Amino acid sequence: MNLIKLFVGLGNPGEKYSDTRHNAGFWWIDLVADQHNINLQNSDKFSSSIGKLSNSDEIYFAKPSTYMNDSGKALAAIIKFYKINPEEILVVHDDLDIDVGQAKLKFGGSHGGHNGLKSIFVSIGSQNFWRLKIGIGHPGDKHLVVDYVLKNPSSKERSLIDESIEESSQLFNEITSGQFEKAMLNLHTNK
Repeated sequence: MNLIKLFVGLGNPGEKYSDTRHNAGFWWIDLVADQHNINLQNSDKFSSSIGKLSNSDEIYFAKPSTYMNDSGKALAAIIKFYKINPEEILVVHDDLDIDVGQAKLKFGGSHGGHNGLKSIFVSIGSQNFWRLKIGIGHPGDKHLVVDYVLKNPSSKERSLIDESIEESSQLFNEITSGQFEKAMLNLHTNK
């Protein structure tokens, strides 16, 4: 069994995007970093803000400073340097196909049209990594998706998204200890 050595939150850099739905992965990383006193520092080498869990030699956290569509380049640089296998990665990202306020943990699968995941598939040559999918809901029409993910959620939606991020962050110890089935059961039966 592979343990998670790298948690990567997907989003877009800059103040303009900081509160948009597409940055839900960043929000999760920020919360967990705060909960565990992880200092994320900008790294040009990795095109990311990156930090390490203080009581571990092998658990890293990253927020790519590339735009979403190039997330894979940053991730590839990190895993090459630290010799991390795809199965040892958990990518946290927004998901249109999951209701606001829900989160899902899964291993592998398709990119589902998510440009950040598409970039990762190409850059690391694998889709066999863990994903923590933060539900942002769907605008109802595929033509509205780009505008929807790059807009701020309503205050009610943001509150529900924050709740799902908080709930899923509580599974951190289970995830880092490799208790994925238990984490999935707790997360998926929570509501």
